[in-house]
Amino acid sequence: MGLIVMELCMVISISNISGRSPKRPYRYNIVIKMCGIIGVIDRTMSRMDGSSIKKALGLMDERGSGEGSGYAAYGIYPDYPDCYAIHIFFDNLLEPKSMVDNILQKWGRVIHQEEIPTYEQPNLKKEHIPWRYFFKPHTDIIVGTTDPADDTVKHLVMTINSGVEGALVFSSGINLGVFKAAGWPEDVANFYRIEDYKGYIWIAHNRYPTNTPGWWGGAHPFNLLDWAVVHNGEITSYGTNRRYVESHGYKCTMFTDTEVVAYLFDLLGRRQGLSSQTVVNALAPPFWDDIDRMPSKKEEFMRTLRLTYGPALMNGPFAIIVATKDGIVGFTDRIKLRPLVVGESGSRLYISSEEAAIRVMDPLVENIYMPRAGEPVIGRIVN
Repeated sequence: MGLIVMELCMVISISNISGRSPKRPYRYNIVIKMCGIIGVIDRTMSRMDGSSIKKALGLMDERGSGEGSGYAAYGIYPDYPDCYAIHIFFDNLLEPKSMVDNILQKWGRVIHQEEIPTYEQPNLKKEHIPWRYFFKPHTDIIVGTTDPADDTVKHLVMTINSGVEGALVFSSGINLGVFKAAGWPEDVANFYRIEDYKGYIWIAHNRYPTNTPGWWGGAHPFNLLDWAVVHNGEITSYGTNRRYVESHGYKCTMFTDTEVVAYLFDLLGRRQGLSSQTVVNALAPPFWDDIDRMPSKKEEFMRTLRLTYGPALMNGPFAIIVATKDGIVGFTDRIKLRPLVVGESGSRLYISSEEAAIRVMDPLVENIYMPRAGEPVIGRIVN
């Protein structure tokens, strides 16, 4: 089946972009194309190695630039199932690592730590040292919270990313890991040898974040605690959304809209306890005219939701896949200016920018369809 891929290409040049370490490039000229995103969940928690998603993401190289790719997987650390797997990029293993070690020892206990195994690739320059800690936080330091472990780790992520020069936490959930770098999908996958990892949820992204240079920390997926996000498009409401999450204690250090999406899901989904469906309705709600035509009870609910979470509403063209340990959700903007395709095969649900990428992962996939604009597609673990 032939697929027509619409690409929006433009040349951009940005100078004097400043920020904290790890080192960000200061000048760049690059051709930008639409991102490629893909996710898969096995609802029975049967684990899959990373070889098939590597092939699927590589199939969408025309959507990428070679400046950033990444993968996230859930269930990959069965030897440390109750530990927060904290992945950090270090500029070096001297001062920044010593500072991070001291912070972690103050706020909890490191069960194990090691450099993340990597394998030299001719087309990928190793700019940072990826390190991982398996960590158990103290739960009696932060008071006045019903979720002390997660809130402690969230505090650590914000503290390190905003205050430790030369260190960047890019993954911080329990029994999950993000693997990313500035390179093509195949090179990044081979660099981390992701086929050696097995997870029951995988999400992946080809390209780099909107309006920022291609660099390791800025590549998708973006993660905080249990949430991992990949995103195609641009959140034009970034400024409003950023001020909203920062008013609730989050610190945005990546200069990209996808970081804010991860924080919005943590704020609304974890801290405020909204369901995935309700979070999507808050972030990408129906238009007011559509709400006016709803049955009275639904109209009242949606109107209240829009008024309550007005600063969280996301504008712009986007398609997003968000994963947690319990499931996966995909959705688009309210007009569907970015593509999203869904496939189902047995216990597996696939969400992607392109049908061809799904068929590479599962040639026998039976049910392929395209959800409506703003309609969330949710796959949950079956207990």
